[in-house]
This record gives sequence, structure tokens and C-alpha cells, in this order.
Amino acid sequence: MSAVEVLVVGAGPTGLAMAGQLAALGVRVRVVDRSVDRVHESRALAVQPRTLEVLASLGVTDEMVAVGNRAVRLRLHARGRARTVPLFDLGLSGTAYPYLLFLSQAETERILGEHLAAVGLDIERGVELVGLDRAADGAVAMLRHGDGRAERVAARYVVGCDGAHSAVRHLAGIGFEGGAYPQTFVLADLEADGLDTGTAHVFLSERGMLFFFPLGHPSTWRLLVMRPPAEVVSPDAPVTLDEVQALADTYTAATVRLHGPVWMTNFRLHHRAATHYRAGSVFLAGDAAHIHSPAGAQGMNTGIQDAVNLGWKLAQALRGGATSTLLDTYETERAPVGRMVLRFSDRAFTVATSTNPAVRFARTRIAPALIPVVLASRFVRASAFRTVSQLGISYRNSPLSVDGPRPSRTGPRPGDRLPNAPLPEGGTLHRLTATPRWHLLLCGPPPAWSSGETVTLSQQYSDRLDVHWLTEPDASEAATAAHALRQLGLAPGSSGLYLIRPDGHIGYRSGGTDMTGLVTYLQRWLRSPLP
Repeated sequence: MSAVEVLVVGAGPTGLAMAGQLAALGVRVRVVDRSVDRVHESRALAVQPRTLEVLASLGVTDEMVAVGNRAVRLRLHARGRARTVPLFDLGLSGTAYPYLLFLSQAETERILGEHLAAVGLDIERGVELVGLDRAADGAVAMLRHGDGRAERVAARYVVGCDGAHSAVRHLAGIGFEGGAYPQTFVLADLEADGLDTGTAHVFLSERGMLFFFPLGHPSTWRLLVMRPPAEVVSPDAPVTLDEVQALADTYTAATVRLHGPVWMTNFRLHHRAATHYRAGSVFLAGDAAHIHSPAGAQGMNTGIQDAVNLGWKLAQALRGGATSTLLDTYETERAPVGRMVLRFSDRAFTVATSTNPAVRFARTRIAPALIPVVLASRFVRASAFRTVSQLGISYRNSPLSVDGPRPSRTGPRPGDRLPNAPLPEGGTLHRLTATPRWHLLLCGPPPAWSSGETVTLSQQYSDRLDVHWLTEPDASEAATAAHALRQLGLAPGSSGLYLIRPDGHIGYRSGGTDMTGLVTYLQRWLRSPLP
């Protein structure tokens, strides 16, 4: 029987991100997937800003941005008229990625897979999980290889990133509650004549919506359309180009000609959530924990952020630098996010597909006129974008989120994501805290902090904590320093400290220079310092 610290089952984006983070933290990890190859279809096709932020620590974000398309407009078509709606020209502060990146899932998996190969981690394909025995100190997984060989693997932790039909979830006895939508949809990656390139097109009608999303690779366009409700088609039934053309014609008045399909399929949508994200040493992430409609491009992004939230906690638990309750915070923090995404996507899906006369009237008559007017406001666009971009996700109700004495009345609170800002010496707050370790930001005038106390603290937790000083070094750099401090809610000349978790969220903050509360927090969540 072989042994490993973490066994990741599933090599989609969630599993690849999980393995990448664990490897970066020095964890012995194996990744297995029953498929013999990665996906080559587009599937998920949009990457949110927060996902680009959390993947930056792996060094893959720059390539994703270079390959993807971030200059996308939206064009609404209804009743023979078309209107272009500005969406992503926002220039949002606080992030280096103020846009939605259109990128095929095939490319996302390729980039993450190449990263794993570069750090010496192989993806074991054609390997299926067929059994799982849980124990108090780990689990024993039964694997079946493509050649029929059986293998038993002892793992301290098993993470199921194996999708909606998760074998890990089933073998762990975790429920999966929800249901299926009645509609059948068609997905296709193909070429389409008659559409402006570099633009997302939405055709609104009483029967629903037809979407064309710009891909570039493996085809120029991704098409998504709903079949008529009375049309009962098995998801496994083959799809022909003539069928797809006929469906598109009902929305476009035959103004768009389809050709060159690379991939076409029927599919059904489900809305389900796992009853728990953890069963002892077994965890679920991504579609294994929650599935929903593609509205708002939330699925893959939520899964990757599940992985980032869990990865550092597993690593810290394995290295003895965590309390027994740290791993419990994974479900505490991520299950509410999963439920929120389910509610959001369900409401958006209902608006897009409902046959209710009032909804159909609003979709075809009111929305085409109202949406361009409403989105003409940059403030409205920024607020709407922040909702779907996942930049606003917070863990304020987590036991990991603690306010110390005299915290700032403004700025991010414990549980919130650390905002980005340029720093006087160059770089940014996010680059400063990019490594998946704990980061302590000491803010205020240089004389405010006792060098002996901070050096001692840094030495005690040297294996997991970096200490940084955010000060105003001289007048020429005062404006840049003041901007960074304002992003944290601090006025120039005031002092405060912020403890940043390895996933970029604030764990602890306080005003002034008293470190008593910080020391208590570190002792609770990072256990005793090294001797």
C-alpha cells in the first residue's frame, strides 16, 4: 500500500488548482482522474477577477490573461433591433484584473496542467476511485488503473474534485440535495457568419435567449440555446448542425449562418448542493460540492476558490501548525458562498428561461430598452460587476475573522479580501502578500513599532509568517503610501496592523501598536511558535 499526504480525485480546474497550491506549500500530493485526457472543449469560458488574483500565486495568471480575451462588449438583440451595452470598461480600483476574462476551460486546464508538470507533479489519468475506507487519522482509497491494476493508497486527507457525479462524495456518504431543471440545452463550439467579433451577443425572444460568446479557440464562437420545452431529447442524443441552425434561426431571423462545428452536445442543468463539505478526513470542492446553472459564470470560479480556501488549511494541519478546528472553517466559510451562488444563478436562469407571460414580456419588451439605460452609469456597472466578479466575497462570520482593539471604522474588515494598491517602493499589496503564507502588515510611522518585538514574532513563526512594514518613507512617496493606507482604512499618521491569511483574506486587525490580541490569535490558529 502506498502513502500520500493528500489524494486529490479529479483533474479539472478545481483539482488542478488544489494540487498546485498544495505542491507550492510542500505537501506530498497525488492527482488522479478517471478520464484519459483533459477536456478539449470550451465548457466553462469566463474567469472572474478574484480567480485571477488567487491563481497569481502559482504564476499562471499572466499566461491566462495573455491567451484570453478581456476586451469584450455585450450586444443585445431583440425585436429586430440591436444595442451595444458597455460592461467591462470600469477601471475598478483595488484589483489588477478589473475585467471578465473570456478563456476556454480547455486552455485553463492546459495552463494549470503545464504548471504542475513544471513543478514535478504528474496527473495520473485513467485512474478511477472505486473504494474509500475512512478512519480517524485518514483514509484508504481503492484505485483502479486503466490496465486493470488495483492499488490501495493511504492518505491523510482525500479531496473530491471529481464533479457532479463525484465518487468521493458517494463513497463518503455525503448527500447531494436539489433537482434538475426541466429544459434541455444545446452547447456548440463553432463558426458563425453575421456577428461582430470580439462581442458577446444575446438574442432575446419570448421563448428564451440565445447566446454567442467569443472564444477564439478551439472555435471563434460558443453557442448556448434552449430547446423548445415540448421537445424531449436525451442528453446523450447526437446533435446535428442542421438542428442547431434551425434553433438559431428562430432567434436571429436567419441572419446568422453556422458552420465548422468542433463540438456540439445536449445537456441538462441541475441545482444541487452537498449536505456537508467535510466528512472526517474527506473534503469536497467545486462541482462535487455544488452545481448550478452557468448564469453569471460562477461555477468554475467558485470551485477554484474552494480549492484555494482549503489548500492552505490542509497544509497547515499537516505541518502541525493548526488547531483541530481550523479545517472546520472550510465548510463554515465556503458553504454559504455555494448557497449564495445557487440562489443567484437560479434567479438569473429563471429570468432567462421562464415561459410566464409577464416574464416573457419583460424579457423581450422592457429589458432591451431598460438595460442600456441602467448600465450607462459606470457606478451601476461597477456595482453589478463586483457582485459577479466574486471580489466582494467575505468570511466575516468565520471564527478566523477577529477584530482587535480600536480597529478602523472604514476599510476592509476581518474576513474581507485584502484590496490591492501600489506601494511606495514599487510593487503592490497583492504582490507583497502573494506567497501562500500568513502576512503581517504593520502600518504607521516608522517609530511606532518596536523592532525587538516584531523581530521576535517573525522569528517565532518564521516557517509560516512574513512581516511587512507599510510606512511613509519620505515626502516624495507620501501620496502612494497614503493611498495604500486609505485602502486599508487608515489615515496618514495613524497606526494599525493587519494579519493576512494565505488565501488573501484578512484574519485579524487592530488599531494602534498593541500586539497582545495578535499574539493570542496566532497562538490559537497557528498553535505554539517554534522553539
